[in-house]
Amino acid sequence: MLEMTAIKLAAAIKEKKLSVPEAVSAYIDVIEKNDKQINAFLTVSKESALKQAQEVQSLIDKGEARSILAGVPVALKDNISTKDIETTCASKILGGYKPVFNATVVEKLERAGMIVIGKLNMDEFALGSLTSDGSAAAIVAGEVPITLGSDTGGSIRQSCSFCGVTGIKPTYGAVSRFGLAACASSLDQVGPLGQDIEDCAAMLSIISGPDEKDGTCIIEKPFDFSKPGTGIKGIKIGLPRIFLNDGIDEEVKTSVLKAAKEFEAAGATIEDFEMLYKDQIIPAFCIIRAAEVSSNLARYDGLKYGYRSPNAKTLSEVYKLSRGEGFGVEVKRNVMLGSLVLSSGYYDIYFKKALQVRTLIKNAYDKLFKQFDIILSPTVPVCKPDKNIDDPMKMYMGDIFTASVNLAGLPALALPCGFSKHSLPIGFQLIGRAFSENTLVDAARVYQNRTDHHTKKVLPAQGAKS
Repeated sequence: MLEMTAIKLAAAIKEKKLSVPEAVSAYIDVIEKNDKQINAFLTVSKESALKQAQEVQSLIDKGEARSILAGVPVALKDNISTKDIETTCASKILGGYKPVFNATVVEKLERAGMIVIGKLNMDEFALGSLTSDGSAAAIVAGEVPITLGSDTGGSIRQSCSFCGVTGIKPTYGAVSRFGLAACASSLDQVGPLGQDIEDCAAMLSIISGPDEKDGTCIIEKPFDFSKPGTGIKGIKIGLPRIFLNDGIDEEVKTSVLKAAKEFEAAGATIEDFEMLYKDQIIPAFCIIRAAEVSSNLARYDGLKYGYRSPNAKTLSEVYKLSRGEGFGVEVKRNVMLGSLVLSSGYYDIYFKKALQVRTLIKNAYDKLFKQFDIILSPTVPVCKPDKNIDDPMKMYMGDIFTASVNLAGLPALALPCGFSKHSLPIGFQLIGRAFSENTLVDAARVYQNRTDHHTKKVLPAQGAKS
């Protein structure tokens, strides 16, 4: 059972080969046995999950739970709000915080008959690069069949690459952000991670769609991936030269080029091109992200909710000590940088120019998609994440292949394409024009049907970020 994809698990439940409580219990048993080593989960909601499993089983027995993923356990990145379940964003400053509401995506999952079994580890407030968070690690470790993560500059796609799983970063505005603890509001997007593209597409069809609680959610109706695609014969795929030449592991380059050849063999046309503004992507991304982080995290002040320093004696000390003790190094770095670029005298020099560069990057993509249907590139330049990077800029450069997608608000799929000589997973991404998820899913289906994309059920050596 634990080897099943989410869709196959749901089918087995529907065919009464096993019950929802049995499935949920089996995955919780694996978590309790293995997760001290994996460190993928921050919270396991055992009692509420088993109770919900009984309720969903009752609906299935009555024929009232018809979702393609009804009865399937799911785990959520810990920046997605869950009512009465601790949601900390992996930060001391939110320790013990239990929201009084569910995120819109959680409501949609529960209406579809999926059972939330816990909250997953992550970089604090989703600020980090070249790491593997719990959303991917839990899948490859067999602790849960499918998860929900968030992607600000590549978190979903990079984690998929390091763990050998599949994921989707949707178009900005395709999935509601209501209830997602904001990191950088104009960059963040919720998306699914799973064992294959079919699982991810099924999950995305559930969580996508309009939401009156989120004014940036502009999609008119959920995606529908139920109809078979038309294949990729005649499709033009662009391959950025810079993404295969500068600072990339040879094994990554070889695997990505092999994936490109597979698309070519399936009938697609592959052409390389020169990526514009490649040197401006990371500076613009870092400035915009830091500015939005500084603004969003101002609410954590030790007064309203969350951590308050026991050493504070005055109002000023409440602010300074609570934030100083509650936030980690990377969060503080972004808050300070963001405060600087938004301050008088620096706004025009840094933040305004970063926004202008963002527009140039978006326009460059618009021009590219007049020439190509899809863009193919690596997700990360290395096979293994480095958790001991001392130089922040080296860490940020790990986002070089992924951050521009968030700046432009475009969709991207992350797919596994092989293993290094040390059995480390390697992945690539497919980027499309806004709201072209169906085209991307069709291409991913073609690739995965032609290749062995299944994850190795091993304990991820890189683990999850603490």
